[in-house]
Amino acid sequence: MKGRHIHVSTTRRATLAALAGLPLAAAVAAPAAARPAGGRARTLFIAGDSTAAQKYADAQPETGWGMALPFFLSSRVEVANHAVNGRSSKSFADEGRLDTILAAIRPGDLLLIQFAHNDEKSADPARYTEPWSTYQQYLKRYVDGARARGARPVLATSVERRKFDADGNALPTHGEYPAAMRALAREEGVALLDIQARSLALWQRLGAEETKVYFNWTATEQDNTHANPPGAIAVARLVAEELLRRRVLPARDVRRLGDEIDELSEVWQSRLSWLPGTTPA
Repeated sequence: MKGRHIHVSTTRRATLAALAGLPLAAAVAAPAAARPAGGRARTLFIAGDSTAAQKYADAQPETGWGMALPFFLSSRVEVANHAVNGRSSKSFADEGRLDTILAAIRPGDLLLIQFAHNDEKSADPARYTEPWSTYQQYLKRYVDGARARGARPVLATSVERRKFDADGNALPTHGEYPAAMRALAREEGVALLDIQARSLALWQRLGAEETKVYFNWTATEQDNTHANPPGAIAVARLVAEELLRRRVLPARDVRRLGDEIDELSEVWQSRLSWLPGTTPA
């Protein structure tokens, strides 16, 4: 954040080095997506919730990882971030937001689908889905809709919240939803970006105190769900790494993964931008 100096610890630098050395060229079954016709840029559409969404000025420093994803993609891939605060796989579709994406998506494009945070809200019938039934059924609507239009669906398990036990162990918070998405991905032959597992491992490496630097902790708020700029950049890097590892995108369309990018630096944070105005209700 502006005007705030953050010391990057030895542990943090070791983590950066470890991330840079990840085996991203691991062989997987799914081939890289075909190029769109006519040499046009491919568009990666994001359907998701507040953890991915573009934010308005009044929300700063809260930052969705979708805002930072373009840092790690080439100019041949455009990001169309349709993620919206507070939506589940059900409410996003029921409000017609999936239809909006499907009206715009074209052959060769990608639809990245990340939901769970709000699907978990059992007290809200407009958003709640059950992991092994309605959650999978709604996700399949996204998958089928993309495929029917010649686009490639990509499922992404939800980024983890910041939660630690008394012994400093990072804890999973999404219940059965990640397992249900993994099972659907296997059944449908859809590429899976396991952001839940990757982010949980990252929070564990950083530890309970240092992870505060990556979440929306301010003088008035202690938010363990939403990222700030460093957190959004770190999670976007995980997404880009998974896009490459799962061969959703070829190496030429993913960039900076081998660079020593310090997402805590103000140089990187200054590249993010928020929409003018206030967050709609």
